Amino acid sequence: MPHLPSCLFCLHLHLTPYTLTMPDLADIPGLSALRSHTKGDRRIKIAVLDGPVELERACFQGANLTRIDPYWAEAIEADSQDLETFLEIENSDKSDKEKKEMLAAAVPDENIRGSLYLRFHGNHIISVICGQPDSPVEGIAPSATVINIPIAYSINDGLNPLNISRAISTAIEQGANIIHCSVCHPTQSGIAQEFIDKAIRQAQQNNILIVAPAGNNKGECWCIPAVLDNVLAVGAMKDTGEPLKISNFGGKYATQGIIAPGENVLGAQPGTDEPVRKKGTSCATPIVTGVAALLMSLQLERGAAPDAEAVRAALTNSAIPCNPEEVEEPERCLLGRINIYGAYELLTGTRLTEETLAAEAIAGEVTSNIPLTKAPMGDGEALMGEAIAGEVTSNIPLTKAPMGDGEALMDLRRNKVPVQERSSIATVRAERSRSTMGEATEARTGENYLEAIAEDIQGRIAKSLEERIAANNTYDSNAYNSKSYNSSAIVASEISPSLRSNLIYSLGVLGYDFGTEARRDSFKQFMPAVTVGNTQVPANPYDSRQMVEYLEDNPWEAKSLIWTLNLELTPIYAIEPVGAFAANIYETMQYMLAGQTLSAGDEDYIERVSIPGKLTDKTVKLFSGQIVPVVKVNTPRGMYGWKVNTLIESALQAVSAEQAEADETIMRRSLTSFLNRVYYDLRNLGQMARDRALNFAATNAFQAVQAFSQAVANGMELDSINVEKSPFCRYGSDCWDVKLKFFDPENSRRAKKVFRFTIDVSDLTPVTLGEVRFWSVSQ
Repeated sequence: MPHLPSCLFCLHLHLTPYTLTMPDLADIPGLSALRSHTKGDRRIKIAVLDGPVELERACFQGANLTRIDPYWAEAIEADSQDLETFLEIENSDKSDKEKKEMLAAAVPDENIRGSLYLRFHGNHIISVICGQPDSPVEGIAPSATVINIPIAYSINDGLNPLNISRAISTAIEQGANIIHCSVCHPTQSGIAQEFIDKAIRQAQQNNILIVAPAGNNKGECWCIPAVLDNVLAVGAMKDTGEPLKISNFGGKYATQGIIAPGENVLGAQPGTDEPVRKKGTSCATPIVTGVAALLMSLQLERGAAPDAEAVRAALTNSAIPCNPEEVEEPERCLLGRINIYGAYELLTGTRLTEETLAAEAIAGEVTSNIPLTKAPMGDGEALMGEAIAGEVTSNIPLTKAPMGDGEALMDLRRNKVPVQERSSIATVRAERSRSTMGEATEARTGENYLEAIAEDIQGRIAKSLEERIAANNTYDSNAYNSKSYNSSAIVASEISPSLRSNLIYSLGVLGYDFGTEARRDSFKQFMPAVTVGNTQVPANPYDSRQMVEYLEDNPWEAKSLIWTLNLELTPIYAIEPVGAFAANIYETMQYMLAGQTLSAGDEDYIERVSIPGKLTDKTVKLFSGQIVPVVKVNTPRGMYGWKVNTLIESALQAVSAEQAEADETIMRRSLTSFLNRVYYDLRNLGQMARDRALNFAATNAFQAVQAFSQAVANGMELDSINVEKSPFCRYGSDCWDVKLKFFDPENSRRAKKVFRFTIDVSDLTPVTLGEVRFWSVSQ
């Protein structure tokens, strides 16, 4: 929607009646051939970070699709009249400016307008990825598993870095193989806010491919996360193969981005089963995501594990550059046009050819080609140089056998279809440099593969086709808009409100908020005046020292504040004491707040606090307008406040009798470096199990001291900190190994030493298991 700020989701609406057909996605060179091998594997999980999807839409019936409602945002309800008005205006022939004015007048609430747009965007993008066959929209990878994680329900919340990082963390927890992040946060520096950058890096370390739109700012502009290292950025091109003028380019896009069809992409919309056409980089991106899912599915079916980096490299290295003599601004093509044939060959080492109907017949599924009528197309409405004929065909499954994903196809490929002759990667790259998209298509299509199929199989297929087509050659295009369309595969009640670990163990600084002006002013009136010199001035409720003194005299007022846990002045949680020990928890927080107001040299100064609790589905709006999730704390156990120097002193004293002989000054310096690295370099929200383990390792520095004492005694320095799932754990626990790796700064050839201690994070407060173990490694 053109009037949305900051290009939150980079898509332009160009809605047309369904009778005006669009170039079929199957006409993308190589897609039909690739889909003849696989239509996705349900073991491949795609997390779509976008607006909320409507599971009841016809194109999603039978899909492996779920929605996880975000705990960090509250849903915004829009009535059916608002949606009807929205659709009517967006389907009109008005200009973008006129639509914006009409929508503002018809739907005055900006949040409702934004929520309607996000619903629009989410449904369209997800349908392009996993829309089912024999439905209004067939997606690229209909058999893959898709998890919709709405980033937000309003535009402002969607741009919140914390919300984006939370959505990415949720995707990691759900075991996603691909994260499709529709957010496009403009940036001039190419540097992301720390929360987003850390979440992206964590996803990539977990073998997850990140795909994101390049943005529609019409120039050399960049977006986060598309511009971040190793993210697969996607630009948009016209049906003719030329890059869209609105598609961003430049910077890192030139080395890690490709373009895909994004001009007339058919997708679903909310509230109706009638699809619409849209354009923009957001429309091109799900095509690339779907192709990546198919390539990962092939990896699984070939007996290998999904390799995110291999798939990304195959897509980027095989992209076909634009010819400067044919394209006015070839730099808008980024690395080049998507090249499915080349990506397949780079990934598998074999040439991609379309498998025959033998695969589908043996697997228990046959298709029939049934003509659909279409309106005449305007000049240039051809996809990448291939003219669209006067009719398009739809592959409609007639029967299905209850067979596991890919099993029959794998069996057929092993026994019935000969393996194609291997070709060198150099051939693909040379072809990429000299070919246009149309030339690549012509070079890689043909029907010689039919000769490889045995005659007896062909006979069985022909007989099966005759019987099944005769029995099922009926097609009702009006069925899509009928309310009788039904499937029990997915119902709205199956939406998961919060599939995540509720436990958090987070580090930060304690703060407080008032929420409203009225609450702030009430504190200002009740707090006693302060004498400065000889002058008495009104109380300042934002002064922590004055608030601490007021709470000491009026402890019951602590409940009137919104207590927050902050990271670098940014509130990440609202703390809500509950249960029988709520009074003790408030008292502990008051003590922590008092310690934070002292000077750094004071013995009771508190520099950092730890908060264990349970994340709820509730959120609270702060005075600034920021919405943060609520954490319930039911016991003061595990709530600690400390100063780094004091923590180190206590740890050194506790293990003084056991630690190896090491210079105490060097020990202090090394421990300070370790703790500061956890606090500032590896800081996190404390929600994921690995993060809780890391945070507790920093809180319980006594085991770290044992590791450091031996390493420092040997003249070694801290190299890296890794947290890995422990291969051994007691029943019912969740154990993680924290590994500290040390190196010799004076001798790079010396073996590094690894110290490991195990932490169980299954309980509210983590606990360490066993003793510190260590060994040497080469690197």
